Amino acid sequence: MSNRLFQGVIHQMKDAVDRVIGVVDENGVTIACSELGKIGEQRREIREELPYNGEPLLLAGYTYRPIGSNARVENVIFVEGEDSLAEKISSVLAVSLANIKNLYDEKYDKCSFIKNIILDNILPSDIYIKSKELRFSSDEPRVIYLLKFRGKGDMLPYEMVQNMFPDKNRDYVISVGEHDVVLVHELKQGYTQKDLEKLAQTISETLSAEFYCKVSIGISSVVDTLKDLAKAYKEAQVALEVGKVFDTEKEIVSYENLGIGRLIYQLPTTLCEIFLQEVFKKGSLESLDRETLATVQCFFENNLNVSETSRKLFVHRNTLVYRLDKIRKITGLDLREFEHAITFKVALMVKKYLTSKPAKY
Repeated sequence: MSNRLFQGVIHQMKDAVDRVIGVVDENGVTIACSELGKIGEQRREIREELPYNGEPLLLAGYTYRPIGSNARVENVIFVEGEDSLAEKISSVLAVSLANIKNLYDEKYDKCSFIKNIILDNILPSDIYIKSKELRFSSDEPRVIYLLKFRGKGDMLPYEMVQNMFPDKNRDYVISVGEHDVVLVHELKQGYTQKDLEKLAQTISETLSAEFYCKVSIGISSVVDTLKDLAKAYKEAQVALEVGKVFDTEKEIVSYENLGIGRLIYQLPTTLCEIFLQEVFKKGSLESLDRETLATVQCFFENNLNVSETSRKLFVHRNTLVYRLDKIRKITGLDLREFEHAITFKVALMVKKYLTSKPAKY
């Protein structure tokens, strides 16, 4: 908040209020006052004695009152006198300056600017102009982390993440829902995809260890311009949605690693149903039991290697070959052939997608 803005308001009010009035910052220093000579004075003791419930403090001939109603008080106004009139003036000043501060922050705060970009609440043509006003470095590599909190903790999700990333010139923490927080993280040169996932892992572990919170994290691709942050935010959302369908055991999902799941997720469900009917005729997929499907999954995980799969499943090689022949007879697909294996793999993913999503017409 600009000290000059506070001083401007105080200066306009001094003729209407026949008392000394002013504002103290979070360090206990007078940053605005109707008597210019008092600017810069230390009033640290009032920060320690100020009640937490928003009530005024009467001390040494002055009435002090916090600006705003949050637990974290950034500024305190003071009025000369300890009488009822001083309390009323302090109350009016607190409300007025709090509203002015909020309007100023909304107009000039970088987090508000970033939030408007990712939510598509600002025209692309205005992004460049606004970034110049805020002296914002627009052409830097950035990535978006979308954090979805599960369960409730003692602190708000926004406050937890903000405590982890206090540098407001490089990292921007934005609340986009009751349980959703966006972190816009500026990257250093020489970053790798592994670095992005490592940071997400650190966030998850810290939230779990220090705040006892479970969180799912979607990671966007890296963008180089501010206007592309809206696209990156959508990518982080897609990463979580696709991960919820195809990688249910993963808490951290990167958009860059979604693979074919990203393509399937964007297909109409009616088209997916037609594809399944063509691949698995007459309910052949439903006739495969859980053990057979587990065998198929292990076979895929071991790159269609019969020997390695049988070792992982603790079964004889001939037993695995028998199961694969059984699948071929039921579905017409021989999983030892690459093209058939790809078709089966995609079909299983499509089936999983349809199970998780209602049909669209």
